[in-house]
Parts: sequence; C-alpha cells; structure tokens
Amino acid sequence: MILIYTHKITPRVRYAFKHIFTRILLVDIDFTSKIEDFVAFSGPKLSYTKIALGKEFFIKCNDLLFQQGIGDFEIKISKWGTTPCFFYQGQKSTIPFDIFSASFYLISRYEEYLPHVKDKYGRFPAKQSLAFLHNFLEDPVIDIWAYKLLRILKERFPDYEFKNRKYNYISTIDIDNAYAYKHKSLIRAVGGFVKDIYKLNILNLWDRLAVRFNIKKDPFDTFDKIIKLKNKYEARTIFFFLIGDYTTFDTNVSASKTKFRLLIKNMVDYARVGLHPSFYTMTDAQKLKYEKLRLEAITNMPIFRSRQHYLRFEMPITYQNLIDLDINEDYSMGYASHVGFRASTCTPFYFYDLDFEIQTPLKVFPFALMDTTLNDYMKLTPKQSLGKIRDLRNKVLQVNGTFITLFHNESLSGYLRWRGWAKVYELMLKMGTEKGR
Repeated sequence: MILIYTHKITPRVRYAFKHIFTRILLVDIDFTSKIEDFVAFSGPKLSYTKIALGKEFFIKCNDLLFQQGIGDFEIKISKWGTTPCFFYQGQKSTIPFDIFSASFYLISRYEEYLPHVKDKYGRFPAKQSLAFLHNFLEDPVIDIWAYKLLRILKERFPDYEFKNRKYNYISTIDIDNAYAYKHKSLIRAVGGFVKDIYKLNILNLWDRLAVRFNIKKDPFDTFDKIIKLKNKYEARTIFFFLIGDYTTFDTNVSASKTKFRLLIKNMVDYARVGLHPSFYTMTDAQKLKYEKLRLEAITNMPIFRSRQHYLRFEMPITYQNLIDLDINEDYSMGYASHVGFRASTCTPFYFYDLDFEIQTPLKVFPFALMDTTLNDYMKLTPKQSLGKIRDLRNKVLQVNGTFITLFHNESLSGYLRWRGWAKVYELMLKMGTEKGR
C-alpha cells in the first residue's frame, strides 16, 4: 500500500488517485490528512499538497481537486519528456505537473460542461476538445502519464512489489439496421422501390427484389459471420441493438417483427447484448426507459449495457438517466468524426458527476475507433484503415489497457461502400486478440 497525504481529502481527490493508482497501476492506496500519521508511516508514501513536508515523494497540487462545481481554467500545454501535459507545477514537484488534476479534467469530461458550440447532431465536437487542439487525441495520455509515474515510483520504492495489469480487447457491434431489405414494413418496402427507380439504382433495385423473394440473402445479415469470427479468435463481443420506434435517424426493423426478436434472442445465446438507445433518448428519460423495458421483454433478462445511437449524449443528463435505469456500463465515450480517446484514457472508469460531486456506479468503456469514422469521415481505404487500427492498438498495448472497437453488422457485408471491410474486421480481431507485441 502507498499512503497519500493531502491537506483535504475530497471526492475528487479520491476519484483521481484511484483512477491512476488502483485502476491503471493496480496499486493499493490509503489517504490521510494528519501530518503525524504520514510522518510515522514507514512504507511507501507521497504527499499531494502545496508545499512539501520534507524530502518525501511530493506532487504539488493544482486547486481543481479541492473545488466544487465548474470553473474556467486557463490550460497551458507543457511537455513531460515527449508527452503533452498541463497544470505545470515546476521543478520542486517530483514530477513537473499535477497528474491527478489533469487526469480528472480529462476523464470527468470537464470541458464538455463548459460553453461550446454543438455539431449538427447536438454533440460535443471533437475539434473543440483539448486533446484535438493539442494533437494528443490519438494517445491515451492518462495511461501514458501513469506508466511514466510508475517508473519513478519503482526507482523511489525499489522494495515495493508492483503488479502488472493485462491488455484486453473488446469488439462491439452496433445493430442500426439488422437487415438492408428484409422484414421491412410494406410502406418502407414500396418507398424503397420507388426511390431506387427514381434514382435509377438498378443494382439496388435487383438486390431489393432478390432479397424480398428469397433469391439472395439479405446483405446486412452478417450475424453468423460475426459469431464465427468471435469463436475463432475468442474475442469478447457485445451487440448493441437499436429497437426504438422509426424516425428519420432510427431506421432499424420494427421491434414487433418476430424474425428480429428471434435474432436478438439468438445473439443472447452466443454473446453479450446491450441497448442502443435511439436518437432522441439523449435527454428523454421516458423514451430511454421505454426502450430498455422493450429490450428486456425480448431477452427476458436485465439489460445493463448501453451505447447511444449516433453517440449522442449530453453531460451529465444522459448518464444520470442511465444510472436511474440501473444501466451500469456505457460504451458511448468516443467521437464519430475522429478516432482516438475522447477521455484520454484506454482504461474503463466510473462516471464522476460534477453536478453532485460524486463517483457514480456507471462504468464508462471508452472506444478507440469506429468503422464509419475510418470509412466515411476519414475516407480511408480498407488497407489504410488497418494501419490506423494497428497504430491505436499498439498504443493501448504499450500501457496494457483495454482496446475497444466499434463496427456495424453492415460493414461486414461487403455491400456497396463496405467492399473489402469484412476482411478489415477479421484482421482487426486477429490483431486485437494477440497478446504479444
């Protein structure tokens, strides 16, 4: 155990220290605000305050972890070796910046509470984030900081036995459209035919007819392929099903369709299943509750995992609504427009509610990349995408973090804009599940 002295033990202090020490470095810690207890302690210890008590391991603190509510901080980016950092504290501190305040600022998503201009879907834009503006969005800097701190701790406390955490990989699949043409309502089917004829989409028209008359398999029905690859590479896989009512942004098969309900029940037998709350659930607690109950009625089991459709969530209201519904795992933490680490960590963490100044039971699983980001936003080829996936995976592997990817069932179809992407998914699984470097 490492003893931490600080002049005031706040919920923010406990939260930030536990993320660095307990979750990333697997180090047990305890806190004291009594100088005499700190001085008398004979084991490894460090102080986190304004002035060092003596010659101990000392990290000079910023004020952030001792405040409440939201303030406007001036952020100046410095360097710790080659790694960006902020909240610089000078050379009197054992490390030159306040790693705990900086980590808290990033994983609490403090900047998303500050005034900002939302994108066209009502989301916090990646381009307004500190990580994007200072070129560290694609680096899990919190984990990198933690491992640099670990090296210094090992030098200072050579007799202490530090544990090593293990790298993990999670493949997540969003089911926005379980089928391209099959099991759609008559009105939607007729509308699709008319649209294809009007736009002279002859290939689409043939595929639509062939699927409707069971001549061809629906191109988006890739579920057997996903399960086969899951078993082949022993990849932890989670399916998130969109079962909200039809809207402009929510176009999945109706949850009343027997075939769709059977598909969901079938996936429960082979993998983990979560809710994909529809577009308008971001601030609508009743709609969110309705969809959760609908999915639970289909699966006959409690649903406690979730990822917002279009990655639409607003801090803190969306997370507060999820907590009220006993959702305890969320996988929405990432950007649609950019790959990388929205919260600057590749370690799952508990949501800290800045409204109530508490650590909540909602565990946030940040993902590193999404198929549509690579293909639609970044315009990368399948080969270029594999290179980007490899780069991100290697960065997570270097800090023994959790590498989480987001694909859709349709991207394995090889259909239209997804030609060549089924191979990308398989190679990503192979890469993701490899333990060696």
